Formats: sequence, structure tokens, C-alpha cells
Amino acid sequence: MIASLDAEGRPTIAAPFGHALADLACERPAIVGLSADLAKYTDLDVFARAHPDRFYQMGMAEQALLAAAAGLAREGFQPFATTYAVFAARRAYDFVCLAIAEEKLDVKIVCALPGLTSGYGPSHQATDDLAIFRAVPGLTIVDPCDAVEIGQATRAIADHPGPVYMRLLRGQVPRVLGDDYRFELGKAKMLRQGADVLIVSTGFMTMRALDAADRLAADRIGAAVLHVPTVKPLDTAAIVEACSAGGRLVVTAENHGITGGFGEAVAAVLLRAGVTPVFRQIALPDAFLDAGALPTLHDRYGISLRAVVARIRAWLA
Repeated sequence: MIASLDAEGRPTIAAPFGHALADLACERPAIVGLSADLAKYTDLDVFARAHPDRFYQMGMAEQALLAAAAGLAREGFQPFATTYAVFAARRAYDFVCLAIAEEKLDVKIVCALPGLTSGYGPSHQATDDLAIFRAVPGLTIVDPCDAVEIGQATRAIADHPGPVYMRLLRGQVPRVLGDDYRFELGKAKMLRQGADVLIVSTGFMTMRALDAADRLAADRIGAAVLHVPTVKPLDTAAIVEACSAGGRLVVTAENHGITGGFGEAVAAVLLRAGVTPVFRQIALPDAFLDAGALPTLHDRYGISLRAVVARIRAWLA
């Protein structure tokens, strides 16, 4: 399913999170995995098969899932709790905020179907999860762009001694980044240079940004891509430096609603630093979105490759 978000023909890796966590758990006996009846749909089933004695199926009870994760963390374990992003952000928010984040517990909340990666409609489209969780003090937020980064980020968040929320692409996940890429928690990466427009992107929208840069190059438009996989805390120094250079149009790109998400966080960083480029946002509208096929929905709501290229061309005209 996730592969359908990307261009045809790109290589994919199956269940990168599940395999990375299962491998990591061989080294670290404190790691345990929990799911709220969704192990198969968050790739945690890979971990469950490898370490059945360290897997807990909590049933369809997200509050219990996260409360149990908090209790396990207090006993010295490192829980990875998985569910869908809407259920963690909306249904179980108090447990994330008060049972985990306020107590600074070492719990990793890894959630599938972030943003518009489901065609099932508002009940499963987590178009507000970044806005909700950005407001939680001390909660680190990670939005990887591809299979390579998911594998590396899984190890990195395990090394981080505190609560983390990671958005998850699951299933057959496209591979975009090269073998030389290295994820660093809290760090942005300039993936491409260009003189006309700077796309500051997170999550799978970095795939779209890189493909858009290729399309724009055919029109002799130079597009730089700054990938920001850690949404909180932001790499403010890298963002300010990149947005201060060259008088370029700055465009943020995210798989999230336009209100309260990554783009507004970047805008706030720039205003506080006194950096005021021409600034535009590519994001989902502030609305409850329709159900349907993902390619159709992405085109309708402005995050398909075609839509991204068209909007940038229009802004530069």
C-alpha cells in the first residue's frame, strides 16, 4: 500500500521498522514491543515472530497500550508501542502527555498511517498528529522519508533516553536515500542544491520534493531540497542558514494539515531569527478529507508530484 504513494519502479524494502527493531532487540534485552491489535499493520509482527516472549498484544485499547508501556518503562524496559497515528494522537492523548511525556519515560510511540497515507477517511487520516504532539513538552517527533531512514531512525530513537513519537511508513516502503545517508536525531540534511527555490520537507514529502526537483530542472529551475526528519526539536541553525541564502523562494512540504504542523513550525523559526524570504506551504487543507484512492486524494489535496510541481511553477512565475 505505501509503495503506491511513490513513483512506479522505485525499489522498496519490506517492513523496515519491524526488521530493524527485531535486529536491535537481539542486542538489547530491555526492548519490548506492544500493539493494540495492529501488529500486522505496523510491521511489529516481524518483531513478534522473532521475540514472542517480549511482545504484548493489548487488544483494541490504546489507552491501556500506552499506560502499560509507561509501566514497563518504569520497570527498566524500553517499550516500542505501535498503533495507528490517529489512535495515539486523539484517543490516547492524555496517556501520551501525562503518563509518558510528563514523566520523561523512555517510551517509543511508533505509529502507522500518518497524514494522508490511508484512503479510509477522517477516522483513519492523521492530518493533525503533528499539531497535537508538537505541543507536548519534551516529546521528540520524527518523520522519516523512506525505508533507509526508518531503519536508521529506529536505532537512533532507541539510543535517545526519552519519549519519542515516530511516524511510520509500513509495508513495502520505497527506498529513496543512498547508502551514504546517515540519519542523525535533531539534524536536517541538504539533499540537493538549487538556486531558485528551496523545498524544506519532512516525511515522505521529501520523496516528492526530490522528484519535483528533477521535473523542475527540465524547465531550468534549480530546486534545493532540505530534508528535516526531526520535527521536534527542529534543526533551527540549518533551517535558518538554508533559508537565508540566495534570495530563494522557500516552500515547506509536509504530509499533514496546514494548521499547526511542520510548515508553521519552520515559519516561526524564521520569524524569530528575522529571516523573511518569500514563503509558501504545501500541506493538506484545514478540513476533514474525503475517502478514496490515495493517488486521487493526493492530487485533489495538493501533495501529489504533479500538484507539487504545478504549484511551485506558479509561485515562481
